Amino acid sequence: MNVLEPGGASDSGLIRIILVDDQELVRTGFRMVLDAQPDMQVVGEAADGVGAIDLARRLHADVMIMDARMPRLDGVDATRQIRQEGDLPRVLMLTTFDLDEYAFAALKAGASGFLLKDVPPEELLFAIRAVHSGDSVVAPSTTRRLIDQFAALLPGGEQPAPRELAELTDREREVLTLVAQGLSNSEIARQLFVSEATVKTHVGRVLAKLYLRDRVQAVVYAYEHGLVRAGQRP
Repeated sequence: MNVLEPGGASDSGLIRIILVDDQELVRTGFRMVLDAQPDMQVVGEAADGVGAIDLARRLHADVMIMDARMPRLDGVDATRQIRQEGDLPRVLMLTTFDLDEYAFAALKAGASGFLLKDVPPEELLFAIRAVHSGDSVVAPSTTRRLIDQFAALLPGGEQPAPRELAELTDREREVLTLVAQGLSNSEIARQLFVSEATVKTHVGRVLAKLYLRDRVQAVVYAYEHGLVRAGQRP
């Protein structure tokens, strides 16, 4: 277990991060990416949920990146105990397996986010900053299935189309629909034969024009206004 003793780092504006994964190489890779960011600092590492709980108690960390499956105590149970003891650190759960039971269990335990381990570095960094600011982040494919589970509770196109929806270009509307169907930026880029940077620009404009905070809100918005329906796939 590697630890940086708590000091005044929080006052410097750094996002203090704890890494929890039973594979040392995974932690090393994450640390290299995170410590290279001017606003992030890895302050501790643990190899299982027991170590995670200990570090959460001893360190003044902001975000904990937690593997879902580990020996001794898994990430879900560790998250539940950590969240019961206080508001911080917020937990961003990572998993190799895109299974709904992990996502449901993690979010129910109090995790602020759920992502796959193979997420691109820039998306991981975005998720850490979003979780740190109090938002929730869920992998696109998981978001789609979560919404499908509760789609029957949504108006499903009964609401009149708001005026701001008409402000979207045809391409922005197309991107919104693909986001709501659970595609990541890279998948949308491949489908539309454009660059991933172009997709990011379109997504940003969609969120701004529709006054939405994040992709999860965009998915709900698309369901509410009939752009997609439960079970619909690209």
